[in-house]
Amino acid sequence: MRALYFDKAGSLDNLHVQDLPVPAPREGEALVRVAAAAVNPSDVKIALGEMPMVSAPRVPGRDFAGEVIDGPSEWQHKKVFGTGGNLGAGRDGSHAEYMTVPTEGLVELPAALGYVDATACSLGYLTAEAALRRLPDEWQGTTLLVTGATGTVGSAAARIAASQGARVLGTAKSDKDLADRPDLPDIEWIDLSAEPMSESVRHLTDGKGTDAVVDVVGGPLFEECLASLAPRGRYVVLSSVGEPRVSFDLVDFYRRESTLTGLNTMRLSIGEAADVLRTLLPGFEEGLFTPPPVQEITLDDAPDAYWAVNNRSAPKKFVITFDANAS
Repeated sequence: MRALYFDKAGSLDNLHVQDLPVPAPREGEALVRVAAAAVNPSDVKIALGEMPMVSAPRVPGRDFAGEVIDGPSEWQHKKVFGTGGNLGAGRDGSHAEYMTVPTEGLVELPAALGYVDATACSLGYLTAEAALRRLPDEWQGTTLLVTGATGTVGSAAARIAASQGARVLGTAKSDKDLADRPDLPDIEWIDLSAEPMSESVRHLTDGKGTDAVVDVVGGPLFEECLASLAPRGRYVVLSSVGEPRVSFDLVDFYRRESTLTGLNTMRLSIGEAADVLRTLLPGFEEGLFTPPPVQEITLDDAPDAYWAVNNRSAPKKFVITFDANAS
């Protein structure tokens, strides 16, 4: 089979496409013929050796969609998708024509999603749902602030929370960001260039602040996110752009009884990730949860796609498609 591969982590220059043996499934595993596989920022960080659990040599790729062709009889010939666990980091991942997957990590493909849309959705919606589970148990009547709401994870968080009755405030850097995403849900937008974000939040909430924050930006907006919280507000952060070290007013933090939580989806087992995705299936089936804009590429294009994602110059979410497997 053909696969994207790196002999050692640390540089994207180590990525190359080569022929490898088709893996054989072990007990409790299935062999999946990959039809489509997304390229995520975490895949790039894995290749750069910046994520935990990375071992080399390795075939990267955390998201997959395809057909089971070998393994337990109950899974034979089923169309599946999934993500999570140590895929692409501690075991070979999806950027190959075939991969093995523990059966607890398989989710049947919903009728509403094709292979490309499924793999484009899986990690983004997994991350968004995992973040929201660390926030209020009841969203009806609450306000959620989402930074980076035009991105894959941010827009997924906005869709999920809005479907459960939340009022969603989202940040955007420019009108162009919004124009590039006509598919975005009903969000009250905050222009980051107009005034400090926390002031915008206070204006929109009559001075109260937001009940919760999902932050996919981190560093540059960290203090503003904390300042945007209402008393006893909850804040989950899952990424940080630029300088990872931040500071904040600890007195203000404890006086308002704020809660700060981190999220790392690589700590979810592949079975836990599959369980989260299954809870989202009704939303996919009803068309409430839709994929981000996608650019399909070939496996040979994958190294360049990694560079584009690393340089933040990817206009859409890259999805590797394997034409021979897509039917």
